[in-house]
Amino acid sequence: MLCAAIVASDAMAAPRAPLVWAFGDSLVAGYGLPPAQGFTAQLQAALRRSGVAATVRNGGVAGDTASQARARLAWGLRGLKVKPDLVIVELGANDMLRGLPAAQAQANLDAVLAELRRRQIPVLLMGMRAAPNLGADYVRGFEAMYPALARKYRVPLYPFFLDGVAGRRSLIQADGLHPNAAGVQVIVRRSIGAVRRALGA
Repeated sequence: MLCAAIVASDAMAAPRAPLVWAFGDSLVAGYGLPPAQGFTAQLQAALRRSGVAATVRNGGVAGDTASQARARLAWGLRGLKVKPDLVIVELGANDMLRGLPAAQAQANLDAVLAELRRRQIPVLLMGMRAAPNLGADYVRGFEAMYPALARKYRVPLYPFFLDGVAGRRSLIQADGLHPNAAGVQVIVRRSIGAVRRALGA
């Protein structure tokens, strides 16, 4: 009985594996890919290979603007059942593709980051670039919001989610927008260091 009690006590004292929630749009949702080839699955596998026994949950919804994501943030966090150790925030691409005002996207991203800070949840902010055909003023305003928000909330910024993938046809699906499985592998390989640092791992 004593041995059983000691084993049970040790099990209860064992630290919980880190929980990472990727909160974003189709880029983290894994649009057009089998579940095992999407961003969250590949990131989880890469973290575990590197010795970080993290679980990465998929909080991506295809088509979401920053406003739509803001509206579902609270119930998404409730659905996790436990407080995540890190939230990866990847939003803004759909605002940009629809030509929505950059100031509007920034206000909604600001609200997301403010709520996560209120809950004392660490964040890794993923940046996005704007299509040049939207005009120089839009591009400047849109791309400037990510470092501005990172400074305001003192969170780490990964400057461009599609770094190493954008513009490379071999890494993009036929729609010309979303990474294929090989493209996701590049994203994970390039961003895993930022994820690990944000986790303190």
